Amino acid sequence: MTLTSQNPTYVVGHLNPDTDAICAAIGQAEYLRRAESVDAVPIRCGDVPSRVAWVLEQAGVPTPDLVTDVRTTAKLICDQQFVSVSEGDTFYSVYRAMQKCEVKSIPVVNDLGEIKGILKFTDLMQLLMPVEIDATNSVKSVQASLKNIKSTLFGHSVGGDLTDEEEDLIMFVGASSKDSTISSIDSTLKEGLSHKQIVICGDREDIQKAAVAIGVRLVIVTGGFAVSEHVSEMAKENGVAIITCRFDTATTVQLVRCSRAVKSALGHDFLCVDADEAVSDIKKRLSAARQDLFPVVVSGTRKLVGVFRKSALVDPARTRLVLVDHNEYSQAVRGVEEANVTEVIDHHRLGGDIMSREPIRFLNEPVGSSSTLVARKFRYMQVPLSRGVAMCLCAGLISDTLNLTSPTTTELDRDMLQWLCDIAGVDAEQFTHDFFASGSLLRKGSVDELIGTDRKEFKESGKFISISQVEEMDLERFPERAEDMISGLENLISNKGYDVALLAVTDITKHHSKIVAVGDTRIIEALPFDRCSDNVLDAEGVVSRKKQIFPAVSTAIVDAAATSLETI
Repeated sequence: MTLTSQNPTYVVGHLNPDTDAICAAIGQAEYLRRAESVDAVPIRCGDVPSRVAWVLEQAGVPTPDLVTDVRTTAKLICDQQFVSVSEGDTFYSVYRAMQKCEVKSIPVVNDLGEIKGILKFTDLMQLLMPVEIDATNSVKSVQASLKNIKSTLFGHSVGGDLTDEEEDLIMFVGASSKDSTISSIDSTLKEGLSHKQIVICGDREDIQKAAVAIGVRLVIVTGGFAVSEHVSEMAKENGVAIITCRFDTATTVQLVRCSRAVKSALGHDFLCVDADEAVSDIKKRLSAARQDLFPVVVSGTRKLVGVFRKSALVDPARTRLVLVDHNEYSQAVRGVEEANVTEVIDHHRLGGDIMSREPIRFLNEPVGSSSTLVARKFRYMQVPLSRGVAMCLCAGLISDTLNLTSPTTTELDRDMLQWLCDIAGVDAEQFTHDFFASGSLLRKGSVDELIGTDRKEFKESGKFISISQVEEMDLERFPERAEDMISGLENLISNKGYDVALLAVTDITKHHSKIVAVGDTRIIEALPFDRCSDNVLDAEGVVSRKKQIFPAVSTAIVDAAATSLETI
């Protein structure tokens, strides 16, 4: 899912987020709102684990929205307060709209709001003047509906009915002498064209009667003059429409020509952009396009949501991001490279690939959880912390430190947990039990959930590594799920191209992990854990991915490479 707005600053954890990633994001967003008056919103870029869902329910905190791509999209750069016109609108109304909005092109939509075309000012001019002009009727010819003519003239009608269907009509101005004008009107009857004729005249009842008598299509009386009751009755009997208007004859002629509907000027050769398309993906495609105005439509439809011009592609606004619980692009939400990262809060190793245009705040400390660092900001800066967010930060801290029993635990973690528990009104031991008991993936989770709920990618010494971890109250169900987990990791390697993929299933009560490992056998064999089978390792006392598992994998990669060199 993409963003719907770039106005807030978004706070986000890593891909496949665990409790600490989501809860630290919620906490940091509240801190920014309260301490710095920043419009900060927590989001997530993966599914909510069952235990996190339990925490959020207990805390009464809304689940952060799912956003899988933070790149600037067409919807974010387009003008959603755009002015559009309908296919049936007239040249006159469209011209007025373009003048008022000071634009040279405008989108045309149907009654369902679907884009039908882009109308440029030069297209409008083609409606007024034929491509070729001859000496007969081309300049006098006009294609319009009687309703549109009345609307454009701001006129009043008498006589026959006015239809909204466009007709091919011929204008005739009754400005000559009486005899000459009536003779000309009569000649159209002989030519069989009287039913197409528009007679435009002023306060000349003789001309009006002559036109109505032969059954012309329309009589337009200019100058604000009315028609007599006699002429009106004749028009009704003969089915002749009469429109009276306040304009002079010359202006009326021009406005009649401007009554043509714009649909006839629409071309079908124009480019549309899906609302969810990233600007970085469409720049090259649109740079060579001859059109300047681009409609933005709901993906998979023609429903118009906005428009933008080429100039909007030059330097589009970037999404403001705060990253928590990670600092590597490989673990971040899609599009992070195109975003404006303003702050990083993390307790993992430095990945080295986060870049920024300007200096940013970067907080990285060797503590047990990112929630610890966020909590300290509240406490040290004396910023009020809500009970619900305090409970979330408790969960993030307890989850990552296994209630302060992980080797990553520091004195700061212990200090912050007690402080958070006091605000949240929870007992740490009971909360820990309830939290881990709220969802066992070994018992109820799918293979995809086991592997993907808390999974991180690493690039180390030229190798591409995936390490997943789930915490359980016991490992009773591990043996019966082992083969499924092996198959799942093999599929992951096949789809993602990892060199090695590991899944650590950790017993938090006994501080004991079983590690399922698939991939490069040289690396797996070099891991310093007891081997249960080709793909299952026993890791007594191992509970931390950050401090125990990942360093072991890093060393194994180096050792495997050294062994390979020795055999050459």
